[in-house]
Amino acid sequence: MDFMMSFLETLGTIAFAVSGAIEAMKKQMDLLGVIVLGMVTAIGGGVIRDIVTGEIPPIAFQNPTQAKVAIVVSIVVFFLAMFLTRHDILTNVSWANAVLFISDAMGLAAFTILGIRFVQERIGNDNFALLLFVGVITGVGGGLLRDIFAGNVPYIFRKHIYATASIFGALMYLWLDKILSELWAVFFSMVCIIVVRILASHFKWNLPRVEILEKAK
Repeated sequence: MDFMMSFLETLGTIAFAVSGAIEAMKKQMDLLGVIVLGMVTAIGGGVIRDIVTGEIPPIAFQNPTQAKVAIVVSIVVFFLAMFLTRHDILTNVSWANAVLFISDAMGLAAFTILGIRFVQERIGNDNFALLLFVGVITGVGGGLLRDIFAGNVPYIFRKHIYATASIFGALMYLWLDKILSELWAVFFSMVCIIVVRILASHFKWNLPRVEILEKAK
């Protein structure tokens, strides 16, 4: 299972680095901005997780492997996008939105499960609220910081069932972990998160909100 967790960490890091890099390019940031946003998105959830669980300094600073992977991925994405756009291979912003969505969903799924596994290994399986909270905050934390750094209202607060998908997947993992092998619990929970994100985007599922409009003066 250590191999699988390492694989999930690498998958989540690459996926979130891609989403951060693409968001930076959509905001017309330069190479440095792309690297910073890619790295923040990739390691942000883990850093928040470590602060919540008392792992100081955060693991990302003790062992910067994740940060290095995120930097390399961000640079590759930047120059690949530059090549594709300059040769008129991909010029429509829809491709960027599609890749951003897919990579973000994969990162959300991977890091939600990794957050729960971190608590199970370091603290134990007894505190249900802590397991759920850390799983969700690890999953959504990178995207939250990405949106703040990019000057956007964080995606988790505005549309298309984002944090809710993480919560649903975390609850499913905590349930399946008791009745299935860990491998299948991880697999089904990640699929659940990704499918909920896809369905929410396709059918425009949103949590209710109130629109308060100012009177015209």
